[in-house]
Amino acid sequence: MKTCHIFCAAGFSGLLEAPGPGDLILAADGGLRHTQALGLTPDCILGDFDSLGYTPQGPAVNRFPVEKDDTDSMLAVKLGLSRGCRRFLLYGAMDGPRLDHTLANFQTLHYLTCHGAWGYLAGERYLSTVLGPGTLSFGPEARGILSVFCLGADAGGVTLRGLQYPLEEAVLTAGFPLGVSNYFLGVSSQISLASGRLLILWDRACGLPLARTTKGASANRYGTKETENP
Repeated sequence: MKTCHIFCAAGFSGLLEAPGPGDLILAADGGLRHTQALGLTPDCILGDFDSLGYTPQGPAVNRFPVEKDDTDSMLAVKLGLSRGCRRFLLYGAMDGPRLDHTLANFQTLHYLTCHGAWGYLAGERYLSTVLGPGTLSFGPEARGILSVFCLGADAGGVTLRGLQYPLEEAVLTAGFPLGVSNYFLGVSSQISLASGRLLILWDRACGLPLARTTKGASANRYGTKETENP
């Protein structure tokens, strides 16, 4: 599966996986510094370059005006979708000085689930994703905190298994943080959702989930099970 690796300007703690053959590597504005430090050559460097502080040169550079509707990370996501990517890893998109951009990136994850794709934000201490109708599975090696939040309209049929605080077919709303501060127990665990969207955050040391199952045209038009860590 073709993965889009997007590097944004904020910090993060190393790569989750090395880009593979055929993957897309994008530097969003100040994320160019990360690709340079890692020795990666971006397929495209894009943004308004306010955080980078200068406009890089070359055929791979695509400059946008500062006054625009899309954030630089959203520009990168849209490019990745247009290039056929369905799986996205966004580095440096969570722990920057701009809380508003972190929230915008959570919404960008939501955007992906509405376009037959999904993504993960990788920060210094946490990973996050947005789950549409379907299931996210973790192995028994996962440790630490996991939190789930309703993102948007009410999230229905929320089931949490293998965690310290289980739920069965619950409804989570955007007005009450019932799913905050759950814990892995050293057994296989699952987060399942029947309708709506869940924003999920967990300790970065756990790595990516073992598997992700999506269902229904609203979540993923392919309706298939994807193995994250084969």
